[in-house]
Amino acid sequence: MSFRITGLPAEAFAPLFNLSDAELVARGAVRKIADGRVPGYPCRVSLTDSQAGDELLLVNYEHHGVDSPYRMRFAIYVRKDETRYDAIDEVPAQLRTRQLAVRAFDADAMMVGWELVDGRKLEDAIERLLANARAAYLHVHFAAPGCYAARVERA
Repeated sequence: MSFRITGLPAEAFAPLFNLSDAELVARGAVRKIADGRVPGYPCRVSLTDSQAGDELLLVNYEHHGVDSPYRMRFAIYVRKDETRYDAIDEVPAQLRTRQLAVRAFDADAMMVGWELVDGRKLEDAIERLLANARAAYLHVHFAAPGCYAARVERA
């Protein structure tokens, strides 16, 4: 089954990088400079990991703004001047290196399936979850911290 993975829209975050640190704090956000940790901080726009010295924002973002009990928001990292990841039948390296929680939602934004999966086997989980005719889309989360990673749809 063909699938499409997308990151978050860059334009939702670009103006935030022009704010002062005090203005960011007033919005519940924090500017960070990436250290050399491996893997780096995961940018939810490009679906790539940071390199030492990269400018990042840690923001609270509503990634599932729906009218259902599954409405969700959480802390995410975004990196300055990134392009939105959007690819068919490709899994970004960022998702390959982590343990993931994949959640399937129906057209009414109700959860209809879920799996914990090693990122190296993400395609298998996508295929199983999208085989459910009720599944309209999937959300991928980093399993340990629980934060949102990416969206998956049928291509």
